[in-house]
Amino acid sequence: MRWSDMDAFGHVNNAMYFTYFEQARVDWLDAIGVTHGLVLANISCTFIRPLKYPAELEVRLYAGPPGRSSLNTYYELRDRPDAGQLCALGHGTIVWYDHAAGRSQPIPETVLRHLKS
Repeated sequence: MRWSDMDAFGHVNNAMYFTYFEQARVDWLDAIGVTHGLVLANISCTFIRPLKYPAELEVRLYAGPPGRSSLNTYYELRDRPDAGQLCALGHGTIVWYDHAAGRSQPIPETVLRHLKS
């Protein structure tokens, strides 16, 4: 968490939660070898408890069962120094997308294998 994540009300600005989710998603996708060919179909956040500086954030990401071309992701945002207090829950749907053809495409087999392991 950075000081600049705060807003005039003295807590983390609500838009920053989506940035924290994004970083967890990008790190996870990089770890399984996915670096392109995705779009984010939707994302949501349920704010449970405000975050204030300083905080040591932890984002836990869980993947749901894969569809043909999409995958639901679920997020838990926690403040670790505060005994892992749950601060927000998130949900997003990522879609594998062929930008040249302008349509969704099946999830690659390499990703499906990773999800099954």
